[in-house]
Amino acid sequence: MNSPNFGTRTDYAARQTALFDEGLRKHMLRIFNYMALGLVLTGLVAFTVASVPALYVPIFSTPLKWVVMLAPLAFILLFSFRMQTMSAAGAQAMFWAFCAVMGLSLSAVFLVFTGTSIARTFFIAAGMFGGMSLYGYTTKRDLRQFSSFLIMGLIGVIIASVVNIFIGSTMLQFIVSVAGILVFLGLTAWDTQTIKEQYAEHQDAESQQKLAVFGALSLYLNFVNIFQLLLNLTGERE
Repeated sequence: MNSPNFGTRTDYAARQTALFDEGLRKHMLRIFNYMALGLVLTGLVAFTVASVPALYVPIFSTPLKWVVMLAPLAFILLFSFRMQTMSAAGAQAMFWAFCAVMGLSLSAVFLVFTGTSIARTFFIAAGMFGGMSLYGYTTKRDLRQFSSFLIMGLIGVIIASVVNIFIGSTMLQFIVSVAGILVFLGLTAWDTQTIKEQYAEHQDAESQQKLAVFGALSLYLNFVNIFQLLLNLTGERE
């Protein structure tokens, strides 16, 4: 007598699970599309600036270079402070502006390293990033247990990088690059898992749109840092 009802409830649960999984896939695809377009925008701005002396000479031969270098940090702080109050459209506009400013900052890469080594490092970084992001998406292991170690590692890398600006140690730069790559690979897996979990907590369209932008930003930052640190290790200078 109870079999039909049980079957109906089972079918309903299966449909709900299928709908959730489909929505999650679309959400993750939106995030990676944002991230990819952001990287394209960053690359185009960086390459354009590095190709035009009238653009890069006034920037990197004057104190303006410090403004360009620190501008991405200002954007990140703004994102952090206004994350809760920012609209989805505002977050998206801020994301594109940030990617463009990051392109200005990264234009120096094209002035220092050869185009071949930049391309090679980009694809290596993409493979490493993709593998760790896939792990974060598919693993059943709770990666939050590693969050404190990753944050501590990130703080250590930042402090060591600042110190090395003044002492210019090649060995410290090597250590910072290797440690930084490991930290940002770990953050990639953790952020991907966190994004996946956050999707289940926010069902309205506005919240999901904001989550997509902020998720793309976190993954974008991980990839850019992996790329830069890997380039410091393997890049061929002009």
